[in-house]
Amino acid sequence: MNERPKRRYVSDVRRENAEATRLRIAEAARALMLERGYAATTMAAVAKASGVVVQTLYTSCPGGKPGLAKLVWDVTLAGDARAVPQSARPHVQAILAEPDSGRKLAVFAEMALAIYERVGPVHRVLRAAAAADAGLAGVLADTERQRLVGSRGPAEHLAAVGALRAGLSAERAADHIYALTSIEVFERLTEVCGWSVRDCQDWLARTLSQTLLEPASDAAETR
Repeated sequence: MNERPKRRYVSDVRRENAEATRLRIAEAARALMLERGYAATTMAAVAKASGVVVQTLYTSCPGGKPGLAKLVWDVTLAGDARAVPQSARPHVQAILAEPDSGRKLAVFAEMALAIYERVGPVHRVLRAAAAADAGLAGVLADTERQRLVGSRGPAEHLAAVGALRAGLSAERAADHIYALTSIEVFERLTEVCGWSVRDCQDWLARTLSQTLLEPASDAAETR
């Protein structure tokens, strides 16, 4: 009768160990890539820095070095190595639970800028190396496709609660969200225009509201 709980415990321990290993590998690889660049970061160096054998790298992140870059990206994006979908994470749950549409987008903007602060340096390193590495270029292309798909979630949620502007489809709203949350946009604002991250966050929340929501929602928010 105790066999099933025991098996579940063993399975949980194995999953936690695997997540800890993936996190250790991702952190070591990220540090080396930011210090040396993508091309100069070897699998052997990452294995040594993370305290694993090279074969463990190929097991934890299939696809060789581009697979390692994908692991670094995914862990940096999420903030951890847990196999938890974005839709189940606290920030997203807070957005879904917030009754005011303008406030939803303010929380979304806060989340987007926090993600940018994490992934921006990694994205620059990978982007600089992608021209010379077809596998890495494919990884970055995949991340953009995933980002567009991910933009559909908040767009469809706003449509479901009746908050989108009249005539604006959820698909087109997702396109707006995808474009406005581009890493390159935040880079231009912070590095060229000299904006602070808070400036970017306030601008994004305001621009998303003006672009996506019915004018009455904006008016109600300012009263």
